[in-house]
Amino acid sequence: MAVVAYTEEEVKLLARLMRAEAEEDGQLGMLMVGNVGINRVIADCLDFIGLRTIRQMVFQSPGGFEAVQKGYFYQRAREEDMRLARRVIRGERFHPATNALWFFRPDGPCPARWFNQWNTGRFKSHCFYAPTRSDCPRVY
Repeated sequence: MAVVAYTEEEVKLLARLMRAEAEEDGQLGMLMVGNVGINRVIADCLDFIGLRTIRQMVFQSPGGFEAVQKGYFYQRAREEDMRLARRVIRGERFHPATNALWFFRPDGPCPARWFNQWNTGRFKSHCFYAPTRSDCPRVY
């Protein structure tokens, strides 16, 4: 069962986002980016108040994803990527992105805090950051 409402077009959008943001980190990295996206739809807190759909999350501005500004994002979604997107839509979560709302790719080590959010860990090139339970209870 899905943890957020979705359309097939939104599955494709999420799949394209996951690939564009984390293809170099493999399937697990892509799943973690998907976790962040789905968490943003669920959260209704901090920078993500009012996001109700995957489409709104993907194209959020300001505060959205860099990938949507690059041509690679606009390629057709692949079947394998859509399969991964469906997994996170169904609620599969992967540490350190389990409750994360942000990630970024630093040149060096992950900062302990990034924009006032605590680091939950790193997977390959991405550092993940989660809000506190009191700030965003819905992602916990």
